[in-house]
Amino acid sequence: MHELSMAQAIVDTVIEAAEKNNATEVVEVTIEVGMLTMLNPEQLKFLLDVIVEDTLLENAEIIIEDVPVEVECRGCKYTGMANTDGSDHYLAIVLCPECGERNVEILTGRECNVKNIKIEKSDEDA
Repeated sequence: MHELSMAQAIVDTVIEAAEKNNATEVVEVTIEVGMLTMLNPEQLKFLLDVIVEDTLLENAEIIIEDVPVEVECRGCKYTGMANTDGSDHYLAIVLCPECGERNVEILTGRECNVKNIKIEKSDEDA
């Protein structure tokens, strides 16, 4: 399950950042997931909710933001949102919406990033 290893990596990254900043608790985590990552956002959210038990993230609000697919067409030079042929995130075919070609450079939509972490610190660290 691809989502499990990604969820664990996200939790490890957030905990490491929180500990470096002397956090007593993580309040909120925002994660960006591109439509071409082959990650199912619902499964990722479920796994994150399970993995965070008994950690600094246990009570954190986890927000997952979808990142749409943007392309630059090598044929007609269109830059912007892509057509993904209506398929799901597991096998998307990316097409230029202007000329219909597949010869495109993908600019966004493949990322999976921790975008933002909100933490609480103890009063003595403030």
